[in-house]
Amino acid sequence: MLYKTFKSTTLGLAAGLFGSFCLWAGVAAADGKFSDLAHARWAEDSIQYLSNRGTVAGLGNGRFQPDGAVTRGQAVTFIMRELYSQGLPKGEASFTDVPRSHPFRLEIAAAAAAGLAGGFPDGSFHPDAPVTRAETAALLTRAYALEAGDGSSKLADTSSSWAAAPIGIMSSNGLIGGYADGTYRPDRTVTRAEFAVFLTRVIRFERETAIQAKDWDKLLSYMTLNEQVGQMLMPDIRMWNGQPTTTVNDGLKDIIHTQAPGGFILFDKNIVNAQQVATLTDRLQAEAGDIPLFLGVDQEGGVIKRIPGGTNLPGQMALGAAGDAALTEAAGKLTGEELKALGLQLNFAPDLDVNSNPENPIIGMRSFGSDPDLVSRLGLAAMKGLKEAGVIAAVKHFPGHGDTTVDSHLGLPVLMHDRDRLEAVELKPFRAAIASGVDMIMTAHIAFPAVDDEHVVSLKDGSSVPIPATMSKKVLTGLLREELGFKGVIVSDAFTMNGIAAHFGEAQAVVRAVSAGVDIILMPQDPSTAQRTLVQAVRNGSVPLDHIHDAVKRILDLKSRYGLFDQGPSLPAKLASLKGIIGSDAHRQVERTIAERAVTLLAGRDGKHPDLIRHGDRIVIAAADEAQAKQLENQLALEGEPEQLKTRVATLNQPKEAIAAIDGADYVIVASYQFRNVASQFDWSGTQAVIDELNRTNTRYALLSLGNPYEMLYVRNVKSGLAAYGKEEPNTEAAVRTLLGRMDPLGVLPVAS
Repeated sequence: MLYKTFKSTTLGLAAGLFGSFCLWAGVAAADGKFSDLAHARWAEDSIQYLSNRGTVAGLGNGRFQPDGAVTRGQAVTFIMRELYSQGLPKGEASFTDVPRSHPFRLEIAAAAAAGLAGGFPDGSFHPDAPVTRAETAALLTRAYALEAGDGSSKLADTSSSWAAAPIGIMSSNGLIGGYADGTYRPDRTVTRAEFAVFLTRVIRFERETAIQAKDWDKLLSYMTLNEQVGQMLMPDIRMWNGQPTTTVNDGLKDIIHTQAPGGFILFDKNIVNAQQVATLTDRLQAEAGDIPLFLGVDQEGGVIKRIPGGTNLPGQMALGAAGDAALTEAAGKLTGEELKALGLQLNFAPDLDVNSNPENPIIGMRSFGSDPDLVSRLGLAAMKGLKEAGVIAAVKHFPGHGDTTVDSHLGLPVLMHDRDRLEAVELKPFRAAIASGVDMIMTAHIAFPAVDDEHVVSLKDGSSVPIPATMSKKVLTGLLREELGFKGVIVSDAFTMNGIAAHFGEAQAVVRAVSAGVDIILMPQDPSTAQRTLVQAVRNGSVPLDHIHDAVKRILDLKSRYGLFDQGPSLPAKLASLKGIIGSDAHRQVERTIAERAVTLLAGRDGKHPDLIRHGDRIVIAAADEAQAKQLENQLALEGEPEQLKTRVATLNQPKEAIAAIDGADYVIVASYQFRNVASQFDWSGTQAVIDELNRTNTRYALLSLGNPYEMLYVRNVKSGLAAYGKEEPNTEAAVRTLLGRMDPLGVLPVAS
């Protein structure tokens, strides 16, 4: 007999071994899609599933031969590849008809050693004989220690079979079915296609059982190493063959099925409108199978936003100026509601960087401000709002990006502060977030010598460069995990940024980041290379397998806690709900309230108000570019009395023309926008020239700060000025209403100036 009686002690042995199974990539490499499945479409999904797992490799030349019989040797090999892909149990094939030259000798010997297969009384195994349906049920039931399910088994011809018990167990769990006449035909030979379907059903059944029980160790035992590492990768899909990715194309499907990424980050190029992005996320999840995708986005509000047609919140520094935790929580909640309606469950926000350096070229008004207590208080409120809406908050950029003069998208910043200063400023909001149970923290591509002074050789120019936090075990494991006690998921900042990309090769960077403590690599430059590199690192011992398991369990647990495994509403139901959520009247009202509460007086002749626009004024708008000037002109027309307001536009980068344009004006709006550059290196000359001329002629005006609100540090003798913290509606609407005297500037400048 190939299989011993069902109640033999080998069942107990298989069950005992089960807990230690840890699936790596299959012994046999998958050959990709097979060309001979035209008449086996019913089994194609199962065959491809096992091929992707490395369990079946076909017969070469792209053929699978689905109608061919499964031999006893092949059946054992398929099972052993699934159960012992990290290394077969030691055993020697003592069967008389399994010579050393037999292609499945090792698997047959291992199966015999594990008690999963036995031979015939004459010492033979018959490795090339076909397997029956009864033998298949017995082998799968024993190998996976299956127990009876809640279903009934009413197969007409199995009661007298030697395999009646395992057939009944398989049937009661819905893993096998009979023919139209109610029979199972246990002695019938099983084809390769049928065996693939049976095996796939069992694997998926066991995975689903583990998911329902939240038994992540068990689920890991059914995940290949490729799958496990895939969970730790979160690529972007902005472009596909030179075109924006707005639908799920065949190439993207193939990546999901073969690389099993843990999620994707979406950008504005992926998003056309609410209906389209809700459809895109729904289709992505449909392709993902039993482990859902993290689908994330940077929706900070203000200058960093991705959702067209959604509520355009004024931004974090506007919230800092308003200083209201309840309003910040409302902003977080409405952001979460809109993201969740679109199928996005992860927001890379809020930004917990303390923007203590006016020269910072990348954070600026993305921060709540320069006071660590304010950043902590409002950061916790934003986190709370997102969580109330069922969206994961990924706070950033640990240990702090607020006091740098280098943009980590372009280079590698180094923060030279000592540990006491880091504790007092940079780390304070992150400590507060961890104490409040934050679920995910994003790392910074910044070096912190006070925590880790290691240097490595740059691949860019051979120089010695400090190790960034993303790749530092002292920062991520020593400081974040062990000292601060963070138990959640650590996600890196984008690996396409030059803080990483310019100095470290993809292979070195990925391995070092994961070894340091990163759970998710965000936007690897080449996802397939990153995946192969990590798989190889595990196999050669560079990265311990337990390290991968710990990371994947944190990821799976977070997905479960936020309901990603749960059955959501249908796509039609999702689409029908969008109109009442995305940019709803209630959300717009919160947006307007924040913008109005944020407007801050920078300078006023009476100390309370800027110079105000009067009825019938001839107004000139001088801005950084004509588009900005036109936007403000349109805003004035909407808010004012168009027939009474006579407006002209000028640009500040042409000071002589701007000064000529303001000649004869009754009122001038000097619109300043400084962001994504070092403030002291910004060309303030045009702004200064116009301000000097307005002061000389005693013309009423307002310097209107639409970006980082540091103008008062660089522009002298400003008599009237406002900060709006954003160059679009609703920020500009609130600013114009203030200049028209319809509201007072209520905000408090949230940064030192």
